[in-house]
Formats: sequence, structure tokens, C-alpha cells
Amino acid sequence: MQTFPVPVLPAHTRIRTRTALVASADRSFRQRLTQVLTGLRWQVREAEGGAEAWSEAEAAHPEALIVDSWLPDLDLNEFLRDFRGGFPGVDVVTTSASSSGESPRGPYRQELLYALRSSQENDGAAWNAVSAMDTTRSVVELPRLDLPELKLSDPGPTHDSNATKLAGSALKAIPVRPPAAAEAGSAEQLPELVGNAPCMIEISRRVRLVAPRLTPVLIEGPTGSGKELVAEALHRLSSRSRKPFVAINCAAIPESLLEAELFGHTRGAFTGAVQGRTGRIEAADGGTLFLDEIGEMPLGLQSKLLRFVECGELQRVGDNETVRVDVRIIAATHRPLASQAQSGGFRSDLYYRLAVFLVRTPALSEHAQDLPLLVEHFLEKLGRDTPRKRVDGAAQAKLAAHDWPGNVRELEHVLERGVILAGDNPVLTSREIDFGLSVN
Repeated sequence: MQTFPVPVLPAHTRIRTRTALVASADRSFRQRLTQVLTGLRWQVREAEGGAEAWSEAEAAHPEALIVDSWLPDLDLNEFLRDFRGGFPGVDVVTTSASSSGESPRGPYRQELLYALRSSQENDGAAWNAVSAMDTTRSVVELPRLDLPELKLSDPGPTHDSNATKLAGSALKAIPVRPPAAAEAGSAEQLPELVGNAPCMIEISRRVRLVAPRLTPVLIEGPTGSGKELVAEALHRLSSRSRKPFVAINCAAIPESLLEAELFGHTRGAFTGAVQGRTGRIEAADGGTLFLDEIGEMPLGLQSKLLRFVECGELQRVGDNETVRVDVRIIAATHRPLASQAQSGGFRSDLYYRLAVFLVRTPALSEHAQDLPLLVEHFLEKLGRDTPRKRVDGAAQAKLAAHDWPGNVRELEHVLERGVILAGDNPVLTSREIDFGLSVN
């Protein structure tokens, strides 16, 4: 490879301190990128998510931000929009062109792209660097440049550093190729929701759209289809992710105790209440309250919940004072709640306040094409504590022929039972695949 001569500046030359902020949930990616940028005489600060990146930017006033194509706590598009508004002088580069067509014009753009590409090549990754400024949404293939030690002068708006010039000259001769369609789909997909079927991609898309808002969400789907995973993803991607996520199963608590469990109670409010207790709603203050199996809630308690949903105030059992609580409500049900609301089995006014935004989780039979991916996912999960196993062809065929009335949860239980039955055998055969004892 051609070696580019790089002049070494005299020791007395003043070097301007430049700071880059790297935001990614992938620690190894941050470390590789930090190493490359440090070699280019950048000071680097790291952040695991969008909220932390914002705090770091306020503290460090960076010249540049490199952000991963997925953030664990915030929607990328909304984060970039707000970040550019709050820090208009910062060069922003992202690993995904799908996040923005805006084109930053700062003096560091090519140098940052070079650093990004170099760190990705060091990882041997099969994905390519794309910056937020790439309005054609093409993938920029950068050659590996072998740069010696650099002493950079102040790279002002009209003065590029040697590294920038070298990276820029390399960019001019580089062809571009459009990204594959599959890459666009994977950018939408949430890590909690395993599957590439269109219905699974649609769930991820809807979750990303509504998660940053305070809008109540109703998740509908059959038992065992992953409704709580969707609720957890909504909380993780919201601005409330650092606050509590409190879940309560309305069908698992006796009717006589459910009110006190939700709203709390004072000492002596009922027999056995030897001390006061904070309810689940109040425990979720500032965060998210997940009401699983909301369709099982008694009608009398629905009216009390309706008042809280309307005004944000609750009254503990046995107390005359009201307490104001700020929570985002997510509800889930396996019942056709709209039909129940029409027939009087569920309060229609409460239904319309909970079902502002609907997300439906499909039965496993509706995305059977994802079965191999789900099998690998659960075997990987089960292999964290015991030696990882695999399934042979006959076992895979037996799994594919099953109709899965218990959906994804049943699949997980069948595989867990198979791992136990297989003992020290590293392969699950059809003999260990037993549906008869499946617990749904």
C-alpha cells in the first residue's frame, strides 16, 4: 500500500484540543473507535446511550458526535433532531444513512468518516460505514490508510489537517454501492423481538414510533406471544427508561387484594393491614406501569383506575387524601377488549383511554418462518448456564410440524425440557422434543 508522507510539525506549534463524543451501546465498538480517534489526536468521551450522550455533550462541548445506528434508550431520529437543535455547531456522523438525510458541513467530516471506517474494519464486521450526511443513502467503502504519527495544527473552517486531506483524497476515488434491503429492515428491528417476518418488523416499527411519547399503549395478542417483551421495549426506548418499570398481572391477584396492590393502603385499612404500603402505581412514579391481563380487572376497580388515568390522582385504601403520580400506562390483554367494551364486559370509557395506540403480537403460527431463529435464540439463552446444545434434523422437523397453541412461551418451555432430558448429549433429538407436558 502506498505510504503518504506526513510532515511533522515543530514542537512549538500549538495544537488545538478537539473532542469527539462516541455514543453506542456496543462497548467494543466504542473502544475501537476511541483508539483510532486518539491516534488522530482527538480527545474522546464515550456514552452508552442517548441520554448519557446529551449529558456528556453539555459537559464537554465536543466538536463532533459519532453515534451508532441504534440507541438503547432513545429513538435515533428524534435524538439526532433534538441534538442538532441543542448543539448546532457539532459535526454529527452516524453509522446508518437511514437515520437522516441532513448533511453536516464541518471541517472534520472526512476525518471522522475515516476513523469510523477504520474501526469497523478492525472489527472485521460485515457492515459498512455510512454517515448522516450521505443524502444518497449509499455505503461509502473507505480503503485502509496507513498513517504515521501526526502532529496536527488547528483545523479551522478553512484549514484541513493532513489526516483530513489524506482521507479526502481517498474518498474521491471510492465507488459507492446501495445498501441491501435486508439492512434497512434490521435497522428497524428491536433486539427483544426475535424474528424477520413482516409482522415482527411491523411491531418493532410501531414500538419505535410510540415509545418516545407519553401515549397510552394497549398490547393485544394471544397468551405466550411476548406482550411483556413489547412493554419492556416501550419503556427502554422512552425518556422514562431510567425510572421504574412496574408490572402487575391483574389476573394473578385475588379481586379482594387487587385494589390495595394497585393503589396502596394505610395501616388498619382492612384486616391484616398492620402497616401502610405503597401501591404499584405509586411505585412507578416517573416511570412506566404495565397492567398485564387488564381484561381480567373487575368492573368496580376499572372505575377507580379510570379516574387515575383521567387526572393522574389516586387515593390509597383507607385514606382520604389524594396523591398525584406521573406514570405512563401500558396495558396488555389476550382478550378481544373492543368486543368486551361493546358488550359491557369492560368499561368502554376506560378502553378508549387505554387503547390510544394499539400493538398486536402475533401467534407463533403467524410467523412460523421465524421458528429456526427462535430455536437458536432459546438454545443460546439456555446455554449460558449449561453446555450449549443443538437440534438435529428430525427434532427440527418435529418442531416445525407442531401448531404451537402456547406460542413462543411454549417453544421456550419445550426446548428447556428437551435440554434437561438430553443430559450430557450435546444434540437434541426428536425423542427429547416432548409437547405433552408443555406449560403455557
